[in-house]
Amino acid sequence: MGSYIKAAAPEAQGKLRQLRQAISQAAPKAEEKLSYGMPYYHYLGRLAYFAAFKHHIGLYIPSPVVAEYKKELKGYVTAMATIRFPMEKPIPVALVKKLVKARMRKNEAKKKK
Repeated sequence: MGSYIKAAAPEAQGKLRQLRQAISQAAPKAEEKLSYGMPYYHYLGRLAYFAAFKHHIGLYIPSPVVAEYKKELKGYVTAMATIRFPMEKPIPVALVKKLVKARMRKNEAKKKK
């Protein structure tokens, strides 16, 4: 995980560290892994991925979480499981934690079935 962040563009590294810390705080039991060449968190299933790009940081949370929080994500480019945080804006740490916790609850609910 640290090697991915160190290899990213200098302007992205701080944002990636913030994202990593937010996810780790929201999901302290999640395992950090690499999948599809990007950092990945696993907790009773897929939890979240993130990646750095030239103009944004991508956060990927399995659906339907993005759709459920559409109002709070207004102002960000989103898709089914994708949120793009522009490089020129701060990472919304509290919102990231809320999204990760929502996905955790869904994973826990699936596990109970």
